[in-house]
Amino acid sequence: MENLGFRILKRNAKVGPEVIKRFENVVTPHVSDNMNRMFSGGSDLKPFYKSGKLLGAALTVKTRPGDNLMVHKAIDIAEPGDVLVIDAGGDTTNAIVGEIMLELSKKKEIKGFVINGAIRDSAAFLNGDFPVYAKGVTHRGPYKDGPGEINVPLSIDGMVINPGDLILGDEDGVVSIPQELTEDVLKLVKTQEKKELETFQAIENDLVDRSWVDAALKNKGCEWR
Repeated sequence: MENLGFRILKRNAKVGPEVIKRFENVVTPHVSDNMNRMFSGGSDLKPFYKSGKLLGAALTVKTRPGDNLMVHKAIDIAEPGDVLVIDAGGDTTNAIVGEIMLELSKKKEIKGFVINGAIRDSAAFLNGDFPVYAKGVTHRGPYKDGPGEINVPLSIDGMVINPGDLILGDEDGVVSIPQELTEDVLKLVKTQEKKELETFQAIENDLVDRSWVDAALKNKGCEWR
């Protein structure tokens, strides 16, 4: 019988390094737009680091609020290039990670944290380039009792993350891309990038057609003189 609430499952597949590399210059707004703005981590997940991009394969952790026992285990079993995505229920009463776990993760070549919860030792994160997204900061430390589960599906503010999915984060937030759909999303993103470059060039040359604004207002019954 499975011990629900204390499970460490096997991650059967994850997005590969060659796919991850192709997203190095991709921005989160383009991914979000081409996933119909339905797969973001929400505005509560804020970056707590100096600069850079979060990019890697999801190693998921679900834990009770304020407890990081399974997060420690996830660090121990993580592979280089993984991103720890931690659902701690969105509670910010107790921190889930701090500076010691940051240093452990860097040594393991983990690429970053996404935490539906809080961090502490925030200066160590804010002054460095190790990407971490969290809901808040508190000096109150975590408990280490469990329960918790590793490599289970998560949902953070409507963003569904399965083990092995592609995690992308920048200054605008975090998105999760299903590993089986990365090529489809990337193709759409490249089309949008090309279209935006053409728009910027049109702006530079004063060739932008802005008639759609008045047409939209007229369609809404907005009259002006």
